[in-house]
Amino acid sequence: MKNFRKFIVLSLLVFFSVTVNGQVLISLVFGEALNTDKIEFGLAGGMSRSYINDISSSKGLNSFDLGFYFHVYLKNNSYLSTGVHVKSNVGATGMPTYPLGDAAIDSIYQNGTLTKKIPCFYVPILFHQRFNNRWYVELGPTLGLIYKPTDLFEATHDGGDLSFEKTVMDDYKRIDAGLQCGVGYKFKKEIKSMSAGVNYYYGLVDVSNNPDLTIKNSAFYFFIKIPIGAGKDEK
Repeated sequence: MKNFRKFIVLSLLVFFSVTVNGQVLISLVFGEALNTDKIEFGLAGGMSRSYINDISSSKGLNSFDLGFYFHVYLKNNSYLSTGVHVKSNVGATGMPTYPLGDAAIDSIYQNGTLTKKIPCFYVPILFHQRFNNRWYVELGPTLGLIYKPTDLFEATHDGGDLSFEKTVMDDYKRIDAGLQCGVGYKFKKEIKSMSAGVNYYYGLVDVSNNPDLTIKNSAFYFFIKIPIGAGKDEK
């Protein structure tokens, strides 16, 4: 119970204090305290490729992904896997642009390309099962909080590349939610070790506030997980 309370308190501290740079600092400071015989804590980072399932003209968007994770031991090589994707974008690219209400700007970007970037804090809550303490699979729901989405307009004009970014928070709901599944491989057989794998998120919620546009996100995450402060515990 004492370890569980420590886990909750420090998790909230990390979550509410974190920025992309602050996350690394806090993780290093609290890593040893967060890792116990029942809890593995660490950093997770890699690349993602996201899609908007309901816009046929859209193409996948590549992004960098960074966050932290917890593996909480349950029993029989089973864990609860959670954490936060702190720097994470969903969205898509390759779509046709739309009018912005300014004739001069519209004439520049009318034949350009639209990219929808939807930054989101994602919190997975996954059942995580290990096999021979090497391979593992996980599955469960994921909740997301959308913040500062933008539409990026890009075009070539008079021989140069131009871009224009528009903040579109009013076009989106705040909450995203869906299912996530994945598979990973641990580099060592120790309970706490680096691992790599791929997860897939499938959004179940239409996050668009536009009644004429449906936006359901999906994404592949290619990641490496690095336990922080686990060395002493392993010994």
